[in-house]
Amino acid sequence: MEGVRVVLISTYELGRQPFGLASPAAWLRAAGHDVTQVDLSRGPMPAAALEAAEVVAFYLPMHTATRLFLRVIGRVRAANPRARLCAYGLYAPLNEGLLRRNGIEDVIGGEFEQPLLDLVRQDSSRAGASISLERQSFIPPDRSDLPPLASYARLAVNGGLRTAGYTEASRGCKHLCRHCPVVPVYGGRFRIVQPEVVLEDIRRQVAAGAQHITFGDPDFLNGPTHAMRVVEALAREWPGLTYDATIKVEHLLEQRDLLPRLKATGCLFVTSAVESFDDGVLERLAKGHTRADFLEASSLMRAAGLPLSPTFIPFTPWTTRAGYRSFLRTLLELDLASQVAPVQLAIRLLIPEGSLLLELPEISGRIEPFDQRGLCYPWRNTDPWLDELCDTIQKTIQRGERRRASRGEIFRRIWDLAECGAFPDLPLADRATIPYLTEPWYC
Repeated sequence: MEGVRVVLISTYELGRQPFGLASPAAWLRAAGHDVTQVDLSRGPMPAAALEAAEVVAFYLPMHTATRLFLRVIGRVRAANPRARLCAYGLYAPLNEGLLRRNGIEDVIGGEFEQPLLDLVRQDSSRAGASISLERQSFIPPDRSDLPPLASYARLAVNGGLRTAGYTEASRGCKHLCRHCPVVPVYGGRFRIVQPEVVLEDIRRQVAAGAQHITFGDPDFLNGPTHAMRVVEALAREWPGLTYDATIKVEHLLEQRDLLPRLKATGCLFVTSAVESFDDGVLERLAKGHTRADFLEASSLMRAAGLPLSPTFIPFTPWTTRAGYRSFLRTLLELDLASQVAPVQLAIRLLIPEGSLLLELPEISGRIEPFDQRGLCYPWRNTDPWLDELCDTIQKTIQRGERRRASRGEIFRRIWDLAECGAFPDLPLADRATIPYLTEPWYC
């Protein structure tokens, strides 16, 4: 069979070089197809490749990427009305109806490499499957025509910048947090990428200049034996290479004996989706941890010398004025005020299509009709002051970052906007004391 001309497009992936392009590109090229990878967050659409394409596939791993897809799909269809259009990634099955209305013929969620290959082969028995969770034998991603690593987000550490790479050792998650987009697709299951494939991907990125690796697994310790096998091999082959990973509070407690081993193998920091310090909110989100659990995990991490980078959703339908003020005070008391990216102080709960939050009567009775442009169900707090505060804080953060204000300065301004009272006489560092990636985490 003659090779098919395929264009794989990523609109945005947190400033990372997209694994979700490089992995399927390797599969398709191994089968003899002509693949062009396009990262629109780092460069323009290549007109010639697009016009010649027989298949155009959009990688949609997140909400922002899907919204950006809506801005470019019209241009793609106009440039090549003959191409077969596909969308794949977590947010593809969640937005299947909207995607099909915009000309997408095939929607793939979950493990997408084999279904994409079948689609290009025009295997009608498998192509177009909405969600595939079949185990796959991966091959090393092909990043050869992606922009260089130096053009992506870097690691800020010790006053300098390091080139950062990105890989995935697993997909999916064993847990069922109600607000998480992984859950409607994987339903409590996860799939590993074989260790030798992960290590070869890292090996190639190190050869391309990577000094640090981000593991993008939804939770790195879903399979602790697998994860430790990968990082211990990493440490043996590249003793100076550092990495970061995302781990649930619940797993930090359950796998506390592994924390020193993470540190010893080069882990520089751990991101954890804490979401809230309010036990009532945590219960509604089905996070699997409490405020006390977070405080214990934070203490364990400090004892291991492993910095913790928590992320939050401070604005929810259950947020109160007192609750938000308590959130800010807790960050200050735990010496996290200048370690948390300012955007984390203004994130509003997102309720996309398919979210398990829609099963809560208190949510289903409060949301507005689905917003086709925002790709979510809008909601309002019963206290309008909090909605206004969230909007004001978002604008304040944008202004502060434009004028390069420190995190401490922005935090003080938010403290005043929330009417928290006199600022405590506590030291507040001018810049983050834990390493961080230069493109803040978002969704």
